[in-house]
Amino acid sequence: MKNKFVFLLFLFLPSLVFTQGVSESQGETTNLPLRKVVILTSGLAYYEHSGSLNGAANIVIPFRLEAMNDALGTLVINDSASANPSVTYQSENTLIQTLRSLTVDISDSPDLATILSRLRGAEVELILNRVHLILTPGESTEPQMVQNTQIGRIAGIEYQEETYSPGRRLPYLILNTDRGLNSISLNNINSIKFLDPNIERDLNRALDLISASRNSNNRNLMINLPGNLNSPNTRRNVTISYVIPSPVWKVSYRLDLGLPNQSTRPLFQGWAIVDNDSDTDWNNISLSLVAGRPTSFIQELYPPYNVTRPVLPLSIAGTSEAVTHERSIVAERVPAPAAAPMARSAVPTNAMVAEESIMMDSARSGYTVAGGTIQTAAGADAGGQFEFTIRTPVTLNRRMSAMFPLVEANIEARGVLIYNGTGRHPRLGAEITNTSQMKLPAGPITVYDGGVYAGDALIEFWNEGEKRFISFGEDLAVTANTSRSNTTAISAVSVSGGLMVISNSVTHTRTYTFLNSASVQKQMVIEHQRNPNAELISPRTEDQTPAIYRFNVTLPANRETVVDVNERQIVSQRISLVSQNINSFLSYSTNQEIPANVRNALSRAAELRRAVETAETSVRELEAHRNSLIADQDRIRRNLEAVGNQSSQGQEYLRRLVTLDNEIDNAASNIQRAQNNVRTARAAFENYINGLNLNNR
Repeated sequence: MKNKFVFLLFLFLPSLVFTQGVSESQGETTNLPLRKVVILTSGLAYYEHSGSLNGAANIVIPFRLEAMNDALGTLVINDSASANPSVTYQSENTLIQTLRSLTVDISDSPDLATILSRLRGAEVELILNRVHLILTPGESTEPQMVQNTQIGRIAGIEYQEETYSPGRRLPYLILNTDRGLNSISLNNINSIKFLDPNIERDLNRALDLISASRNSNNRNLMINLPGNLNSPNTRRNVTISYVIPSPVWKVSYRLDLGLPNQSTRPLFQGWAIVDNDSDTDWNNISLSLVAGRPTSFIQELYPPYNVTRPVLPLSIAGTSEAVTHERSIVAERVPAPAAAPMARSAVPTNAMVAEESIMMDSARSGYTVAGGTIQTAAGADAGGQFEFTIRTPVTLNRRMSAMFPLVEANIEARGVLIYNGTGRHPRLGAEITNTSQMKLPAGPITVYDGGVYAGDALIEFWNEGEKRFISFGEDLAVTANTSRSNTTAISAVSVSGGLMVISNSVTHTRTYTFLNSASVQKQMVIEHQRNPNAELISPRTEDQTPAIYRFNVTLPANRETVVDVNERQIVSQRISLVSQNINSFLSYSTNQEIPANVRNALSRAAELRRAVETAETSVRELEAHRNSLIADQDRIRRNLEAVGNQSSQGQEYLRRLVTLDNEIDNAASNIQRAQNNVRTARAAFENYINGLNLNNR
């Protein structure tokens, strides 16, 4: 098998220029023509150049700077004769680093004073301008410019204040000559020549680099294809393909619903809008348009990336850190699956475009229409996408746009009104079925009805054989109104473990009222927003999506039509019976929606709950009586302290205190018995409630 090099690079390539020979200066320049363009809806375009070459070739490829990261992603070069190609390019900071590495550093656009300061010690030859006054007898005094030359070495730059402009400082060159140090104003220097040939060479090289990079938006990629050294004159076919950023191709459709009582099927037509945003003219190329959504991203491959390395101690210093190593696991080697048989020969294309990019012979032909035949694009599956190929070669100049016929077919369609529950009037629409045998991308549709423009619609990605609804206006002859109502009924009751679960059946009703004031009957499709927690009861639907139900309704002429959409939702209520009071039990036990056995059980629970509440009331009353006795006792003690226990009144208070003590003791005994009654009644109530196990549905 011959050597073959496939170098992947993701590149913006406006044009390709080939230079034949061993170096760029040898051989003739050859243009590798553009043969194929595939534009994707994801903002990328696949370009393919191909041609015949012989011998070695140097290829210079200019491309845009902003596409450099893509450029270094994936370019495909197919050259069966070049076993050792090479690719070079100027990195992002190559110019700055090169300028800084030269003897004369002008990378930051320095002024003359800065350049001379950086070259201290360099030997220079200066031509100075000096003004002399020449006095001629009998004539006026005239200034005369005189030039002289000085040779010396740069000692530095100093700044001196200008004589006639206080505060303004001018640079002066300190030059070391054979007569000592001279201070020379830079304004008096006419020219400077560096006597060191290395400095002169580096200065010229720096200026050449700056001149070459004047167009900072472009970079050159240089590819050297050495060819077959043993057979340098053997011609071979070379293909270069790449993917570049590109404006997405757009699509616009037209739908002619036809004239009333017309027997022909509605006509559907689509046009592709393409922009040639590149710097290359398209001359008789094969143009394909791919509809899909591949994964695509930009990675920073162009700028040099330096990794920060850790600083480690000397290997001869310190001690070694203890580490452990996991044991090796010998993995069972699984044989690679056999390649699937190919139904047709593969054509190498970029994986971003599709796994296959081949036009199918079985694609649709043009459709006959009034005035002739429109040659539409050929459609074919391309991996997980769909590819349209323009049947005739395309010519389109750079920076120009064009429209190409994409699809034309008679499709199935019926006009309907569509109402989604909002607005005063339903939408004019149509139910259309894709019988074009093509997968069609999303786009706008211009609708014609009855021979006139009817409105614009939008459609998402439309698969072949798929039925869709579109709308393009409002029907002012039909008015719509909606209202909502809810009804609730108990559907099931269960009691277990002290909990009563009541399941309520809630019926949500939405009433749609339509008044058709037109003199003709109309077909309506109601798009009802479905409740995800409810089930549809009525009416019956034959079409639904995860979000809506669709109902077909006939609107008689000059009549009002009412449609009720009913959905049922089960809402459960969990009630802790132990915490309920007597009134709650009485309410549940008299509710006729609750089954009889549950009502009877709740009636018995109400009696037990009443016993608990009666016992608790008795405890509260006894405690209140005891508290009253204690208050009287405290009052009598204070009175006794006031009159003394020796008086007749004091003796009476003492007798009353004894009586109150006995009554308080009796009250405490009564409270204790009442509290025991509460505990007994509560235990009987809770045991009864927790022992209930009733299930009625």
